[in-house]
Amino acid sequence: MAQSLSFTVKRLAPEFIKPSKPTPHTIKLLSDIDDQDGLRFQIPAILFYKYNPNMKGKDPVDVIRKALAETLVFYYPFAGRLREGYGRKLMVDCNDEGVLFIEADADVTLEEFGDALQPPFPCLNELLFDVPGSSEVINSPLLLFQVTRLKCGGFILALRLNHTMSDAAGFTQFMTALGEISCGMKEPSIVPVWHRELLNARDPPRVTCTHREYEQVPDTKGTIIPLDDMAQRSFFFGPTELASIRAHLTTDQQKQSNFEILTACLWRCRTIALQPDNDEEVRIICLVNARGKFNPPLPVGYYGNTFAFPVAVTTAGKLIENPLGYALELVKKAKAEVTQEYMHSVADLMVIKDRPHFTVVRSFLVSDMTRARFGEVEFGWGKAVYGGPAKGGVGAIPGVASFYIPFKNVKGEEGLIIPICLPNQAMEKFIKELDGVLKNNINQHTMVGPKSGFIISSL
Repeated sequence: MAQSLSFTVKRLAPEFIKPSKPTPHTIKLLSDIDDQDGLRFQIPAILFYKYNPNMKGKDPVDVIRKALAETLVFYYPFAGRLREGYGRKLMVDCNDEGVLFIEADADVTLEEFGDALQPPFPCLNELLFDVPGSSEVINSPLLLFQVTRLKCGGFILALRLNHTMSDAAGFTQFMTALGEISCGMKEPSIVPVWHRELLNARDPPRVTCTHREYEQVPDTKGTIIPLDDMAQRSFFFGPTELASIRAHLTTDQQKQSNFEILTACLWRCRTIALQPDNDEEVRIICLVNARGKFNPPLPVGYYGNTFAFPVAVTTAGKLIENPLGYALELVKKAKAEVTQEYMHSVADLMVIKDRPHFTVVRSFLVSDMTRARFGEVEFGWGKAVYGGPAKGGVGAIPGVASFYIPFKNVKGEEGLIIPICLPNQAMEKFIKELDGVLKNNINQHTMVGPKSGFIISSL
């Protein structure tokens, strides 16, 4: 992608979009999974759409603005504001204050962004304007939309979500509804369901599982990532790259999922790059969607947060000195811990321990976005050329998280794009280490630096 790209965006004044019809004015409690500290932040996403001659005469700004007002009738809590009550409990004041909406125009074409759109995106702050006073978790708009028309007739929809309201699956449900109503439907195909009490703590609360992901770990050696010297890179992993990583594993281990194998590899390379002491504990946190773990199942239409943060813990020395299969087994074991009881135990822990943040000291968090289908949201212009996270390293603690995003490279190969955020010096070491894993089987990837085949884009 053209990282040196520069362009001008002209924005109109932000406006509030409210539900097009009266909605209930009430207070709705978030679940005890929703309101944990680690979700109290705004998460950015972005979608790029090509010009479609069949939509000639239609303005994407008008189409999305109108559909948003109609969609908020069904998803009216998004038009409210978060309040905090006793015990740091979060609740939505459903008051129809509305979501923020920005109309904009940019003097750039979609083609100028390059053939392969992926994070990090140039001029993101222009495409998703941070309206002053809008970025707090409490008492701020829960959604911000910016629709930017492009010179070519395409457009960019950038948005920001208060993560306590929904996870990727839940928000994709909302965006799908927005797309359906944009295309003429009178109501969404999936009716939204609140019922956040299903993931509340039990009475009395009782922690029945081990939750090392919420341990309060002191940073005694000053190894928290510095945020003033960060580099962002996106890395592509297609069939060839994945085969190269599998070559470092035993026959049985090679059968594990792409997610597990990639996570083990990235965790190990990242740890080597950050150079913690051998005796320091390091963590890999895998976001696991628990929607399928409940019996009876959660109701269709539930759009709250339903994922867990299971963790694997070892020392840096053991992770680095052992073969890749050691990390893989730790990742597999952590993912397998998530059950219905595990989720209830997390909710109970939140109430007992004042809704703690997951451990960030020497932690790496990964989230699989391949099933979210965010890029399939349509407003009449066809599917998005790219739809997903706007950047890596986002979260309440920047630099800790990475996303696995479905992607097709310029050769037409299907694979994953993974944004990584690290201090500049550590990023150079990470690239070198990852290159070393791949080059045993991929001669064209022996070059280290911005032109390496697996490095797609950088900022």
